[in-house]
Amino acid sequence: MYKQRNAKIIATIGPASAHRETIKSLFEAGADVFRLNFSHGTHADHQRNHGFIRSVEQELGRPIGILMDLQGPKLRLGTFADGPVRLEAGAPFRLDLDAATPGSAQRAPMPHPEIFAGLREGADLLVDDGRVRLRVEQCGADFAQTRVIAGGVVSDRKGVNVPDVVLPLSALTAKDLADLAFGLTLGVDWVALSFVQRPEDIAELRQIVGTRAGIVAKLEKPTAIHSLDGIVEATDAVMVARGDLGVEMPPEQVPAIQKRIVRACRKAGKPVIVATQMLESMIAAPVPTRAEASDVATAIYDGADAVMLSAESASGKYPVEAVGMMNKIIAQTESDPHYRQALDTARTPSRPDTADAIGAAMRSAVDTLPVAAAVAYTTSGYSALRMARERPHAPIIGMTPEHATARRLALAWSVYPVLCPEVLDVREMSDLACATAEREGFGKTGDVIAVIAGLPFGTPGTTNLLRLAQIGQP
Repeated sequence: MYKQRNAKIIATIGPASAHRETIKSLFEAGADVFRLNFSHGTHADHQRNHGFIRSVEQELGRPIGILMDLQGPKLRLGTFADGPVRLEAGAPFRLDLDAATPGSAQRAPMPHPEIFAGLREGADLLVDDGRVRLRVEQCGADFAQTRVIAGGVVSDRKGVNVPDVVLPLSALTAKDLADLAFGLTLGVDWVALSFVQRPEDIAELRQIVGTRAGIVAKLEKPTAIHSLDGIVEATDAVMVARGDLGVEMPPEQVPAIQKRIVRACRKAGKPVIVATQMLESMIAAPVPTRAEASDVATAIYDGADAVMLSAESASGKYPVEAVGMMNKIIAQTESDPHYRQALDTARTPSRPDTADAIGAAMRSAVDTLPVAAAVAYTTSGYSALRMARERPHAPIIGMTPEHATARRLALAWSVYPVLCPEVLDVREMSDLACATAEREGFGKTGDVIAVIAGLPFGTPGTTNLLRLAQIGQP
């Protein structure tokens, strides 16, 4: 079931798709990884969906990745005494910690001392996805006196965003910790951390997760962009979460930020996901807008590892059609000659280390010879990711004896994960790589494959071997 494209598709599971046969149809339509959104649903819901995915994986014999997405710290107003209120531009408006007193048109409770601790005069607060904008004129440890810059209607528990302010709060809430423990017990492959502000947020999650799952840093705050290189270095993968990012910064800046994040991840060889509102109209319609199709294509031209569907597959009317449409857009984009030109132009120099030198040599071999496939024999997935960083012309087979590694590699650009037995020496590895490439339909007798691995076998991060082998030759 080789999907002949490079970029991967992540589909979110929700009420519209929480059925075994629908999940199977989503995979067959093109989904490579499934997202369990812990902002919604119960543990029982996620356990059932996890079981459905693993059942489909077993039936079809293909490794499938599962990504759990933590809710993160949601900042909200309190309640209002008499229902929704209208805030007029230019009017004063006070925020404080007095949750016992309902709000009015003059003040509202905001039960988050962390916000007040991080605020400063002149800072903006965005309410209800930026529909209302407040500017701080005076603030203290338990209050903020603001002026309404952009007015509108505000009601109970509307969300609050604080752009360009590093808030002194953990990216992991009590709910996140409980969800995380549950997800790790289930055996998820990736954990997405919401509202990352700094590399230390990743380190905090890493202490809990260890090596049990890969970490995806969701970049949705401008403050994270200021620490972009450090966050990319600390994490295993990155998600460009354009929803909140588009709230906290001017919309016209988001495309450039998206490209900057993708470039940084490609340089580091870390998988990067572009997400949010990609085929938004397909929540209610069987076809996307032309602008949405162009949006998906832009991410593919930039070399993103994966694109993600949220409500389109979770709660929309056409979940399978949305995945199928995304699959067609990717395939069409990757067939464009300018696609390869764009990838090559955006390629960055290799790092001065052995793994990247081997990756660059592999790419040179693929460019020079008619190589049918590039094969990484890998325990941790590291060798396959170094291959994917180079964006070679040939498809990549991620050959691994580890189920967890195979599932994580389902997220990586062009990597086709295959489970295999452990090998004892280079000859056995080469023979197994040739047999795998032929069996999976990547090549035939006489075709050349490029194999990379790390010696000694089973030692993560030791990519140091490149071998050219010919299928069917001793």
